[in-house]
Amino acid sequence: MLFQRRSSRTRYRDYLAKSKDPAWAKLDSAEAAGAREKKSKRTRGFLDLFRLFWAEIATFHRTVYFAIATVTVATCISLVLPTSTLITIDYIVTDNPGPAGISPRIKPWLETVGVSIDPAAITRDDRAALLWVMGAAMVLISCASVLIWMWGRWQMTRLTKRVQAAVRKKVFEHAVRLPLHRVQQMKTGGMVSVLREDAGASAELLFSLIYNPTRAVVQLIGTLIILAVVDWRMLVGGLLLIPAVWLSHKTWIGKIRPVYRDIRNTRSGIDAQTTEAFGGMRVVRGFSRELSESGRFTRAGHYMSRQEILVWWWSRILEILWSMLIPIASTGVLIYGGTQVIQGELTIGQVMMFTSYLLMLLSPLETLTNTATAVQTNLAGFDRILDILSEPREFQQDEARGKPLDRARVKGHITLQHVSFAYPALTTRVKGARAVEETAPHHTALRPVLRDISLDVPHGTTVALVGASGSGKTTLCNLIARFYDPAEVPLPDEGITLPKGRILLDGIDLRDIDVRHYRRLLGIVEQDVFLFDGSVAENIAYGRIDSEDDGLPSRDTVMRSVRAAAEAANAAEFIEQLEFGYDTVIGERGVRLSGGQKQRLAIARALFADPIILILDEATSNLDAQSEALIQHSLTSLMQSRTCFVIAHRLSTIRNADLIVVLEHGRVVETGTHDSLLAARGRYADLLRTQLEAHSPEAAAAIKAALTHN
Repeated sequence: MLFQRRSSRTRYRDYLAKSKDPAWAKLDSAEAAGAREKKSKRTRGFLDLFRLFWAEIATFHRTVYFAIATVTVATCISLVLPTSTLITIDYIVTDNPGPAGISPRIKPWLETVGVSIDPAAITRDDRAALLWVMGAAMVLISCASVLIWMWGRWQMTRLTKRVQAAVRKKVFEHAVRLPLHRVQQMKTGGMVSVLREDAGASAELLFSLIYNPTRAVVQLIGTLIILAVVDWRMLVGGLLLIPAVWLSHKTWIGKIRPVYRDIRNTRSGIDAQTTEAFGGMRVVRGFSRELSESGRFTRAGHYMSRQEILVWWWSRILEILWSMLIPIASTGVLIYGGTQVIQGELTIGQVMMFTSYLLMLLSPLETLTNTATAVQTNLAGFDRILDILSEPREFQQDEARGKPLDRARVKGHITLQHVSFAYPALTTRVKGARAVEETAPHHTALRPVLRDISLDVPHGTTVALVGASGSGKTTLCNLIARFYDPAEVPLPDEGITLPKGRILLDGIDLRDIDVRHYRRLLGIVEQDVFLFDGSVAENIAYGRIDSEDDGLPSRDTVMRSVRAAAEAANAAEFIEQLEFGYDTVIGERGVRLSGGQKQRLAIARALFADPIILILDEATSNLDAQSEALIQHSLTSLMQSRTCFVIAHRLSTIRNADLIVVLEHGRVVETGTHDSLLAARGRYADLLRTQLEAHSPEAAAAIKAALTHN
């Protein structure tokens, strides 16, 4: 059933079923080879991810090496501590110094402190003095180890925060330069989740993948070496524990990482849904959908909770394994050591030292196992980061050919030569319980939005684009703003391919111009106005290019330009009536302003940028008749010195245009002035008459009579 709700329990059962299916991740042989290739490229193994991460932190390698050195030194120092147990028990506390041959090992040390090497001659005071010396030595060794370790950990922690900031900056800068259609596909909340959680998790790899494993490996190797020197049988027992680590990783960790990635995807979806719901709260409340949105949010949360519980159980199984392994290993040491003590092969001090080293051996093994779990979730986040960074930037293929512009030499002559365009279609493949959204092959694109359009717009010309909804007016302006490039459009049914054509600025192909330099020439006012959560002045001055200034202009200089733009857009009056005037914070998306006020601010923002090419997409649609009349003169004056493209249906806006272009189904069907098109009695006259009949039947009748008379 359409719009059928699935409970979180049902979704979770489907998820478990698909995760157990070995063929789930494979594509059917009948599907596109390109999709199969795309999937294979996005499958990264552990070594690939480590290599990419190491390359990502190339500028921080010296700090990483320093941290590794400090943790290695600190760990090696800490390995000395268990020997104090042997010395204390066998040579200080008890009367039996142990098997023959042991006492001479510490002869030089005893002589330096003035203590007899003959155990029988050691007095009670000598034993007390030795205890104090041993205690002081252990405290100094422990303090040295801790201080060195803390210094290295501080350096690594500080580095982690720097890497987090660097990764977030890199991802943000890359994401804002993705193709416009890709940005529109990415939900806001999902992108926020990637920047906040995935970037943070990527930086945490410094600890989970490098720092903590280094400490564990050094402690593990050092302990094995000591056990080999003291008693090789202890070494064999320690080595028998290694397979347990491999078995844990092979059996469980391999399953945890995919689930962690799925959890992050689910969390991103929840963030995106929440952002969407609160952003459209007027619609939610207008249709009384509060409970529905709450239910949707709750079901998604329960589904994610079940995924998290699944990971929790897998992790707890590992903990249970190690919780059982440690006492079993300790018991084995006590039985073996006790037998050796009875037989006179070992001393009590040695057995106690072996127990300490056993715990030191098990501790890094447990750390490596637990770290492996953290590595999986962090690698999942880093993998998602790489997915975004691997996507091509907007017009990346043209970056090498794009050249900067000298604004002073730009006239604003726009030429369209045989321009065609179609938006790529997004298709959703359903594979079992999985839905995969991808861009369809080019031949399955939507119908052409623009078909072989040619226009010549000299500098200072105002072009009005007229046509029914879906005729291609906004798309044409998007191409002029270079949000998209013209594209070839195959038409299999017609047996032809529409040429992509090209768009020229003063005779130069837009693809030969650096896109950022080109857009600095533009001023755009759209029907759906977007304002930032800042002051009125900050929103108007948003188009200022600081990089082109010799220095940041003073606030007074900026404010003079802001007020001039506001006055030209007929916005100064209502701005001055606000609580704090130009310093009034207007809220997210300008929520504190009316639709007409927001649109006037958008016009002021475009005026402030002093564009050479001005694009007005229904810029006066939300203005009342009085406000429109007040700013129309300002707009007319502004258009005289600029190349303007205007999308509007109101007669007052298009009557005085130098050129009116009538679009229908992506084709240019008429061009001319207002008077010439009326005289032609074509599509433009029909559109105008239809519009006037809805607003002024008398004017429509007059036009009809005039056309009939002619």
